[in-house]
Amino acid sequence: QVQLVESGGGLVQPGGSLRLSCVASGNTFSINVMGWYRQAPGKQRELVASISSGDNINVADSVKGRFTISRDNTRNTVNLQMNSLKPEDTAVYYCKMSTWLNINYWGQGTQVTVSS
Repeated sequence: QVQLVESGGGLVQPGGSLRLSCVASGNTFSINVMGWYRQAPGKQRELVASISSGDNINVADSVKGRFTISRDNTRNTVNLQMNSLKPEDTAVYYCKMSTWLNINYWGQGTQVTVSS
């Protein structure tokens, strides 16, 4: 089992920045891919960015150039630096970690609201 705890959400004005963090505990040795997803009201959950244990990174087109994903394997942490935030980035952001056996674990979600 892997437990995930997210932090860093909040309210920010358009053009502002936020940094999300997700810390894993438990059987962290089994983790391969770490990532962030988001779900806006009335929409499906979508991938924001992911990073594999080999540092292969996948980023959604809608956030390319604005969001940066990184991981710290020594601290079992994945971070999402979000810059130049737009109102359409408003959503609940979820951390997801996948094991080598393709078992998925999700965080509880953290609200990000971009509004003036």
